Order: sequence, then C-alpha cells, then structure tokens
Amino acid sequence: MRESFLREDLAREMSAQELLSWGAEVAAQAAPEDVFRSKEGRKTLRFEHSDKSYFLKLHRGIGWSEIFKNIAQLRWPVLGASNEYRAVCKLREIGVDTLAVAAYATEGVNPATLSSLIVTDDLVGTISLEDYCANWAQQAPSASVRHALIKKLADSAGRMHRAGINHRDFYICHFHLDPQSLQEKTLRCFLIDLHRAQIRSVVPRRWLVKDLAGLYFSAMDCGLSRRDVLRFMNHYSQGGLRQALGSEATFWRDVAQTAAALYRKDHKQDPPGLSQEVVR
Repeated sequence: MRESFLREDLAREMSAQELLSWGAEVAAQAAPEDVFRSKEGRKTLRFEHSDKSYFLKLHRGIGWSEIFKNIAQLRWPVLGASNEYRAVCKLREIGVDTLAVAAYATEGVNPATLSSLIVTDDLVGTISLEDYCANWAQQAPSASVRHALIKKLADSAGRMHRAGINHRDFYICHFHLDPQSLQEKTLRCFLIDLHRAQIRSVVPRRWLVKDLAGLYFSAMDCGLSRRDVLRFMNHYSQGGLRQALGSEATFWRDVAQTAAALYRKDHKQDPPGLSQEVVR
C-alpha cells in the first residue's frame, strides 16, 4: 500500500515517489542537536530546506516484538505516520489550531515493517504552554490571558473529542502558544504530537477521561483556582456548567480522580488542593 501527499513548496524539489528516500537522507544527515527522538523505529528531527524550518518524523517499522509488547501492555502500537496525518487533517477541518503538513508518505503492507514519514512546518515563534505557564503559581497572569487560554483549550478539546479524536498524550506541553496572538482578536494555540491519536465515530468514555485527566494533571502546578477548572468545564460541555455539574458530574469526578492519581504517581505526593473537590 502506498499513500502520499506533497505540498507545492516541497513538490518543486522532488516527486511523491521520492519522499521516503529523501526523508531517510535528511534524517541521516541531521546534526545531533536537531534530533529530538530516535527510538522504537521513529526518528523526529528539525531541518532547514530552502531557508524554511520543518519537522520530520520518519517511521521505519517497530518490528513484531515491539508490537506484541505493546499489545501485552494493552497499548495500541504506533505503526507509522498515518495516525498523525489523518488526525492533523481532521483537526484543521474542524477549526482546531494544529500542525501544517508539508509532506506525508507511507509504503508497505506488513505492520511490523511499514515505512512512513510526515513533514510539518516548524511552529516558529511559539512556546509550549508548559513553559509559558511554568511560574503562574508564583506570578499569576492577567485575568484576561488566563480566561482566554482556558477557553481556547476547552474549545480545542471539545471540538477534537466531538469529531471522534482522542489524543492519548493530552498535556499542556503539547499545546504551543503564539504569544503575539494574545494581543490580537484570535488566539492561536497549536495542538501537536498526534502520532498516538485515535480516530473513531465516537470517542469512548474512558478515552475522554484519559485525555482530560492528562490535561488537568499537567496543569495542576499552574496555580489553578476552582473557578479556572469550572470555567474549563463550562466551555467544554455543550450544555455549559449546568450540564457539567448535573448529568455529567460523575464523568468530571472521574476526570478529577484520574488526574489526582496521575499526579501522585508522577510526583509522589498529593496534588495541590483542588482535584476531586471541583465537582462536589
């Protein structure tokens, strides 16, 4: 099976049939400081081409042993770039800020030896929300910035989940903010790292809980108030806060409990004062 996409700016330099060999060459020539990951059959790196910065994820197959190990751990293995490509396309279609794909290719039938790649524009000038919010507990931002970001994340999460997509690594570090947009009418905050995303007609409840708990857990040290969490719930739930605290109360309690458990596992201590009390 072969699939490919090649945007005009790269199509001037190569054909779709050359993408995988070209990607392998780019990966082989990458300087160590430009490589962000190289394990389990996947190499992620930044590179320059025609004075523009891109990211490349090159998948070379993970082998049957890795596939069976993931299945034994009740985890669906990432076999190539197709998940990310389809998720990015879907998110852009429904109006969620995310990556811009410059190239995509996959080749092969054997799931253990699939070759694939995805090339995306580098999000130049952005900052991860994990870094942007790192000192919020000590130095709170303005209310307008805080409210705008909470609304943006809730809107992105809601759109994604209603479209049948769950992220599986849904943490604030995977949102990249364009700080300049804080001064503009439209806030831009890009959701990245979608290689583990799943796409269905409807996201199962446990995956909704997992995504939202991951997001909450990753933001717990940002000095969140009860109002902040309620504000997120209000914008995420289609029926607003009345629905969130009414018919959805058990769901949100599960989110809070799961987030608290993640925090205890990661930090070996209880989370800051909110967690399970938010929906009581």
